[in-house]
Formats: sequence, structure tokens, C-alpha cells
Amino acid sequence: MGRLAQTDGLTEIQRDILATVRDFVDKEIIPVATELEHKDEYPTAIVEGMKQLGLFGLTIPEEFGGLGESLLTYALVVEEIARGWMSVSGIVNTHFIVAHMINAHGTQEQKEYFLPRMAAGEIRGAFSMSEPGLGSDVAAISTKGVRDGDSYVLNGQKMWLTNGGTSTLVAVLCKTDEGGSTPYRNMTTFLIEKTAGFGPNPTVPGLTVPGKIEKMGYKGVDTTELVLQDVRVPADRVLGGVPGKGFYQMMDGVEVGRVNVAARGCGVARRAFELGISYAQQRTTFGKKICEHQAIQFKLAEMATKVEAAHQMMVMAARKKDSGERNDLEAGMAKYLASEYCKEVVEDAFRIHGGYGFSKEYEIERLYREAPMLLIGEGTAEIQKMIVGRRLLEEYRLAD
Repeated sequence: MGRLAQTDGLTEIQRDILATVRDFVDKEIIPVATELEHKDEYPTAIVEGMKQLGLFGLTIPEEFGGLGESLLTYALVVEEIARGWMSVSGIVNTHFIVAHMINAHGTQEQKEYFLPRMAAGEIRGAFSMSEPGLGSDVAAISTKGVRDGDSYVLNGQKMWLTNGGTSTLVAVLCKTDEGGSTPYRNMTTFLIEKTAGFGPNPTVPGLTVPGKIEKMGYKGVDTTELVLQDVRVPADRVLGGVPGKGFYQMMDGVEVGRVNVAARGCGVARRAFELGISYAQQRTTFGKKICEHQAIQFKLAEMATKVEAAHQMMVMAARKKDSGERNDLEAGMAKYLASEYCKEVVEDAFRIHGGYGFSKEYEIERLYREAPMLLIGEGTAEIQKMIVGRRLLEEYRLAD
């Protein structure tokens, strides 16, 4: 297993969970990941295996049928899964975010209705905030929900839904003009149940998932648009039961999502390091293994240092959130560092492979296409630096 990316202070249960997931990744994911990725095929058998392991309910409280584990446990599990195939970690990530939002902000009825079936993997969640003309500027949201008796009528177009087609529950952020004087107090999160699949939804009139967006990497998992035309949603499906709180609910979800993206970066970087150091001990140039060349040893040393630093930063951010403290500073740092280091470690492993790294026969080619998604997922590096900078100024502000 190697000494990199180890985590001190884990309980026996946490170590057992990670050992089980690591074994699952080595036996069920890594051997088929590249083939499925090249076909852009949804990993149905892998998802069924994760359901049997209880991973869809990992952080859902035991009272609702989950395992009741911490964000740290979840992040370490995601790191292991992403080491096998990053797309699989994406399948559980949006589900995890929606479950977290319902558990943290939902009404008791919403928790009792959704969480047990989410824990069993019967309901799988998707998270919908972005829009075609909306990047990081959430205040510019245009999808709108208008109150009509005991329901809301939703109209608009959402973008970049991971699990948009395969999910059966979508948390959708809309503008509702009910909360207050600022744009951030005029947003509401709606919980929309739907049938899995593409095209017009047979159980939700007016809701359409047009099809999969073709991507450079991050294949297998479906990424989609979501079109809403006079979609009627009961008022009791407003997350938390009160309109106007959607922005803050979504940001809480994004905050834990940033720890998840950091964990994915750690997992992909660790796999790239493993591939690089393995290949360096097999390839011979100028009469000796390339790992004996000082230039390659320097590169391996830099890669390993980045893997270790990113892992420890991710662990710190997860533990901060688990403690109940504000962790936007640490989550932003972790997401920024892990995604940037992941890109660099993957590129160095690609360079070590030489021309073979450009071949689809080698796993590093897939990682090279997957790493860029982490640079923009859950907020770009620039957004993370803005968040971190503002928080630092709060912490170190000079007295007037």
C-alpha cells in the first residue's frame, strides 16, 4: 500500500471501511475502469456493488438507515474510489450532497421520506445550481419558481447536472422573490422526484433531461442539462419548508462538496503517482531503469510530496467540518491545492510514461483527461482564492 496518504487517529471502524472499499476498488473498479471509460458506459455493476456496501448511506444517520459516518470517513472513501475511477466518485458525490442538505436543512417529514431510501440507494440524488449563462455568479440565477396555491410553478434551464439522467431526486435552486431585499435571500431549493432516464420525464410534466453532454473526460457518469417548463412542485417540497433559504442551503452543500473534490484530486494524484513510480522501474533507457536517473527521482520526489500535502490538507478540512466549526477557509484551501497538485502530478506521471502516455492502452491517458475537471468542479481556483482571501482578511483584520 505504501506510506503515502496515511491518516492518523482513525477508529477501527473507519479503518475497516477503508480496507473494504480499497479491496472493492482494486478488484471491481480498476480492472474495468479504462474499458468502461472509453465506451462512456455507465458502471451499473459497480454502482450495485456500492449499494451492497452501503456507501450511498455512508453519512446518513443510523436512525434513517445509514451508517452515520463522518465527513472525514466519506472523504477518505471518495479518495479510494477516485483512485480507481474518478467518475464513480462523482456518482456518489451529488447523492451525498443532496442527502447532507436534507439531513441538515430538511423538515422532519422530508428526512423521514427521503433519507431511508437514499441510504439504501433506491433514490439517488443530483444537485442543480448552475445554468447555461451562470458560472460562479449565483446571484445571476434566472430559473424561477412562482407560488400558485399549494404549489410552485418552475421555469428555466439548468446546466451541468452530474447524474442528471440516472438520478431520481434533484435538488434545484430557483429564484422565488419571497425571501428578502437581496438576491441571496430570494432563492429557494426545491426537491423534485423524477423517473430516471432522458427526454421528457413521464412522471413530471414539463421536466426534460435532453441527453448526455459529451465531455473530454469524466465519462461513464452522465452530465446533463435540465429543462423546466411549467413544472409544478408541491410547496411541501421546498427544502426546509421555508422559501428564501436556498442560497445558504446550496452553499452548505458546496462546502462539503469542495472537500469531496479535494478528496477526488487526492485519489487521482495518488493513482498517477503509483503508475509513474511503477513504470519508472520497468522502463530502461541508456542501459538502466529510468528510476535510476536523477531527473526521474527528483520528479518522483516532487510528486510524492504533492500527494502527501494535498491529502493532509483535505483531512484537515474534513475534520474541521466534522467538529462543527466553520470550514470554508480550509475547504477552499484543500480544493484549490488538491486540484492543482492533481493536475501537476498527473502531468508528471504522463511525462514519465513518454510516448506511451499518449496511448489509450495506458491508464495514465485516462487520468490526463480526467484531472482538468477538478480544476473547475465546485468552483474554479480563482473562486477558491477569493474565498480564502476574504476569510484571511476577516481573521487578520487590523483594529480601527
